[in-house]
Amino acid sequence: MKGRSAHPLTRERIARAHRVLDIERAALGALRDRLDEAFSRTLDHLLACRGKVIVTGIGKSGIVCRKMAATLASTGTPAFFLHAGEGSHGDVGTFVRGDLLLAVSNSGESQEVLALLPAARRLGLPLIAICGNPTSSLAQAADVVLDVSVPEEACPLGLAP
Repeated sequence: MKGRSAHPLTRERIARAHRVLDIERAALGALRDRLDEAFSRTLDHLLACRGKVIVTGIGKSGIVCRKMAATLASTGTPAFFLHAGEGSHGDVGTFVRGDLLLAVSNSGESQEVLALLPAARRLGLPLIAICGNPTSSLAQAADVVLDVSVPEEACPLGLAP
């Protein structure tokens, strides 16, 4: 369509897409600037793990966790996704000494995720928290916290990550 003016709806859609990409770019830049020793400690825990990495979350975070676990497993790290809702209904029996729990929660207050922590602690599992609230209950319980807070969601309703 070079040389022709775009339809107003097309221009509006492209402008929105630019806005979303600008918001995402700003969030990635902020995350980059926050990388610190917690990131390195997370890698130390992952490398030291002699069992499996259990990746857990619920809702949108759970969907992200499923992908994280699949990527870890594909690259040679024994890992699986545990839906936090299922975990709090008996699936914590999959936890064994030597495992690592990687919990993802935007708020850090998801009750289903928090319900898994006592079982993990009883077995001495290291807890890595990836959350958007570094002062949350999940963050306070964690051995390492990765702050993934964003200043603004790209979704106009502020709902979709």
